[in-house]
Amino acid sequence: MSDLAGSLPAAAAGDKSSLKLGFLGIGIMGFPMAQNLIKAGYNVTVWNRTKSKCDPLISLGAIYKSTPGEVAASCDVTFAMLSDPQSAVEVACGKNGAASGLSSGKGYVDVSTVDGETSQLISQHIKATGALFLEAPVSGSKKPAEDGQLIFLAAGDKSLYDSVAPYLDIMGKSKFYLGDVGNGAAMKLVVNMVMGSMMASFSEGLLLSEKVGLDPNVLIKVISQGAISAPMYSMKGPSMIQSVYPTAFPLKHQQKDMRLALGLAESVSQSTPIAAAANELYKVAKSQGLSDQDFSAVIESLKGKLQQ
Repeated sequence: MSDLAGSLPAAAAGDKSSLKLGFLGIGIMGFPMAQNLIKAGYNVTVWNRTKSKCDPLISLGAIYKSTPGEVAASCDVTFAMLSDPQSAVEVACGKNGAASGLSSGKGYVDVSTVDGETSQLISQHIKATGALFLEAPVSGSKKPAEDGQLIFLAAGDKSLYDSVAPYLDIMGKSKFYLGDVGNGAAMKLVVNMVMGSMMASFSEGLLLSEKVGLDPNVLIKVISQGAISAPMYSMKGPSMIQSVYPTAFPLKHQQKDMRLALGLAESVSQSTPIAAAANELYKVAKSQGLSDQDFSAVIESLKGKLQQ
């Protein structure tokens, strides 16, 4: 990793013109993350299945390549933010995937949320090219991504982690190095499992308070003043009361993470009955056509039961 180790710290210190960063997956999260790198003055090359989503970034100075492999071949470090494990593997390891353009001296940082087994598979393909691999799934949704306030849960090659730290700091507010590949994925799944269960319980509380004649807006204020206060409640509660769910984190992705977390728990024989029950509510919400709504739309899965 001599080339990478030698060039990235120097670029981070101020020589941005010679460093080339790649970004694969320009969606709800990938777009603002790549945009923040561009605004910070870095040369960014982008790819997305739907090219039109890259157009605003191209107008800001990004370069577009037609395959992930071309992006990786032309860049020192390539970031990837894909929607699910299947997409992450396909973009990294499939035909014309990133691995086809990687070589010694390059780095690949997968910031997608996947299971540990998938991350290990991607890591093996990347390392086989001579490149370095880091998994770094993020905690945070659309607004934190826009504001550069994400939390990176990194694992893998420590030297690559140290080299890309300045870019993680542009896109996020904090970062954790968790050791071997798979640990970042596991941490992210545990965090999102807790989040999904919290949202399901919060939904029950909002509906119950209203049904017994209380003002759910006041419930939100009460919760915000106590030990169980969480920014998520005050951010999403008011719109949930109005049955409006602007997408920051799609419900289908929350359910995917619940499923993966339950699989992780099963693999180590850890009982997770609360998360399992919450997962069923997200599945019901998906069946109601709410997959692309924000995950707070899980409240809709409870309305029929409580309002009959």
